[in-house]
Amino acid sequence: MSEISRRRVLRAAGFGSLAAAGAAVLAACGETQVVEKVVTQEVIVEVPAPAGPLSGTILVDGSSTVGPISQAVAEEFQKQFSDVRVPVGISGTGGGFKKFCAQETDVSDASRFIKASEQELCDENGIGYIELPVAIDGIAVVVNQRNDWIGDSITTEELKRLWAPESEGQVTNWSQIREGLPNEPILLYGPGTDSGTYDYFTKAINGEEGASRGDFTPSEDDNVLVQGVSGDAGAIGFFGLAYYEQNAEILKALQVDGGSGPVFPTTENVLTGKYSPLSRVIFIYVSTVAAERPEVQTFVEFYLNNAASLVGQIGYVPMPAEMYDIALERFVSRKTGTVTALEGVNASPNSVLEAWKAGA
Repeated sequence: MSEISRRRVLRAAGFGSLAAAGAAVLAACGETQVVEKVVTQEVIVEVPAPAGPLSGTILVDGSSTVGPISQAVAEEFQKQFSDVRVPVGISGTGGGFKKFCAQETDVSDASRFIKASEQELCDENGIGYIELPVAIDGIAVVVNQRNDWIGDSITTEELKRLWAPESEGQVTNWSQIREGLPNEPILLYGPGTDSGTYDYFTKAINGEEGASRGDFTPSEDDNVLVQGVSGDAGAIGFFGLAYYEQNAEILKALQVDGGSGPVFPTTENVLTGKYSPLSRVIFIYVSTVAAERPEVQTFVEFYLNNAASLVGQIGYVPMPAEMYDIALERFVSRKTGTVTALEGVNASPNSVLEAWKAGA
């Protein structure tokens, strides 16, 4: 039985299921598409080793959002292949691509698509890359638990008022965000400018990637942001949903109103696309040179066979089963490039799936 078929059998049988995300209704081209129910599993799918013992080191670096997934996969992988080392670094999506395109790493964790400038750098250095979505994530907007004035929600317009470049040094108190809020100082926390989460948030809220006020406290380490927001009543910040869920006892997540009413960043709302515009697919990028090494090939196949099981356990949303199957097929066939070469593609799961089906 092929690994893809085996994984389908495990999922269909529901072995070790943790949760069912329900039928995912994803928007595409003005229509809705019902995709397969996603069931996570505790059973780890082992992959066959190539002939001979497997050893070596696989260097992974990049996004702090994707890092916990890669770390979880690496730990399970090393249980089966104990002679392979898989250190996972966190230097942010941008920092990870700098290393990846300089051939310093084998796999790059990314919470956004590869940029044109990064593609050019990889091309200059002869680095081909295979783009592989591994999970769905929401960006949580969080405040201090003592903040009892903001209520339960915030609009995207209010977020823009907070984070727009022109707000730097001008919008400094909560009373400037919404009528009736107190004249209390705002402290802003967010991922650093090398972060894919920063890029995605600024594009979704301010309309341009990287367009943001500069007078906020940045960090590539999301735990630093958690500590900052939890330590001051006037603080607000944003980062990946998984980090909120791990710290829900000390933070307050806000519902986000993107124009259709406030929506809380739950697993179901992220998967169905209701939590808009702050939901996205997150990725690993694999070097085509590294992919020919048996330990890297085996690791990536292990990653795609087990991501659906592991991501739910650490606070992310598994993709529809069809997407993992296609991702594995794309890796096996060494399909290079990015789906953003097709006009109009965005980071929603359904947009990526439709781009794949269109040949991107």
